[in-house]
Amino acid sequence: MSAWDEDRIARLLAELPPAPEGWVQAAQELPAARAELDGLVERAVRDVAFRASVLADLEAALRETGHEPDPARVAALRARLSSS
Repeated sequence: MSAWDEDRIARLLAELPPAPEGWVQAAQELPAARAELDGLVERAVRDVAFRASVLADLEAALRETGHEPDPARVAALRARLSSS
């Protein structure tokens, strides 16, 4: 049997300190944030006028659609729109 069997890995993982609260919160919020961005990108692909307004002012477009324009969300939206 390998020196890295499941029991040893489990013991080593149990010795690790807990993840920082910020990491846990980010992991919990990530699926919803991705879904929000997916919806905005899909709408921007379908609606040329909406896409132009989003590209002109990403922060305002996020606010108008009920989303917080935090730096990470703005950067992710910019990246998604530039690749679509």
